[in-house]
Formats: sequence, C-alpha cells, structure tokens
Amino acid sequence: MTDRPRILVLAGSAAESSLNRRLARAAAAAVERAGGLATVHEFRDHPLPLYDRDLEAREGMPPHARLLKAAMRSHHGLLLACPEHNSSISALLKNAIDWASRKDGDEGPLASFDGKVAALVSASPGALGGLRGLAAVRSILGNLRVIVIPDQLAVGKAQEAFDGEGGLRDPGQRAALDGVAAALVRAAAALGSAAA
Repeated sequence: MTDRPRILVLAGSAAESSLNRRLARAAAAAVERAGGLATVHEFRDHPLPLYDRDLEAREGMPPHARLLKAAMRSHHGLLLACPEHNSSISALLKNAIDWASRKDGDEGPLASFDGKVAALVSASPGALGGLRGLAAVRSILGNLRVIVIPDQLAVGKAQEAFDGEGGLRDPGQRAALDGVAAALVRAAAALGSAAA
C-alpha cells in the first residue's frame, strides 16, 4: 500500500471537558507519528439524534449519520477513545455505532464496518482508566465484522494525566499510546494491501 493508512479517530463523549476527547487528540498525534494519517471526528460538531427505527423509516438517514458513515468508509481503520459509563459503553458512542450500522441506499450490509481494523483506548478519573468499558466496545465491534487489535490503553486518574500541550505526562503511558497507534497503523496498512 503506497498511501499512508487513514485512521478515523472518534471520542465517545462530546463534553467540552471530556478526558476521552483529550485522549483522542493525543491518539491522533500518535497515529501521525506512526506514519498514519489521522482524522478526528467530533460529535460536538456532528450531533446525532437518538436512534429510532420509526424516525429512520419516516425521515431516512440523518445528514450527520450519513457523514459519519462516509468518513468510516473512507478510512482504513478506527481509533476509539471510549468513556466508561456504568462499566460499559457510553450512550453517545453506542448511538453512533447504531446509526453507522444501518443500511443506506444500495450499500452492502455493515458497509461502514466490514473489513475495518480498530484500536481502543480509554481515560477515566478512576484507577482502572475505563478498562471495563473497553470489553463491551470490543464485543460490539467484533460482532460488526471489525478486527479489533489486542493492543489497548486505559489511562487511570486521567484528570492528572495530560500536560499543557495535551500529551500524556507519564512516559510509560506515552509509549503505550504510541505502541497502540503503531500497531493500528501497521494492521491497517497490511489489511489495505491485502484488500488491494
């Protein structure tokens, strides 16, 4: 594959002060350092209605859902920064996945997910760093035909984890994030080459 692997970075929170939005931006920088091309998709700028089959039947695919699906299809891989809400996936991220999994027009089933590779990271004020929620996200994506790499990072006590430039303060966490990004870029490159 001659092009740099394109990685879509999503944070499962739209809150202004979200620790996972900060981690998503740090992860995007790590993807670039690893030789990938990162695009950060901000749900604050592209809000989605709560998934409702009647709404879908009545009005079709919402414009921001169509935009998300197009972004997913045009990237080789996904990097998700996943908040843990009550030991599971955030409502915002689950809703985005639900909309992106819906068929639109003449596309094939799960066109936004099929053949994609993904990496998962999380940040939380708690000691486990949102680790429990990652298992739920991994399971959902696996059922949607996404290959989720085993490398992941959960940043605990994340309110103290970032420096003034938005990077991770701890050298071990920085190295771990770089490792996750590099593994994702390598996998996306390999799968992209195989598909070509």
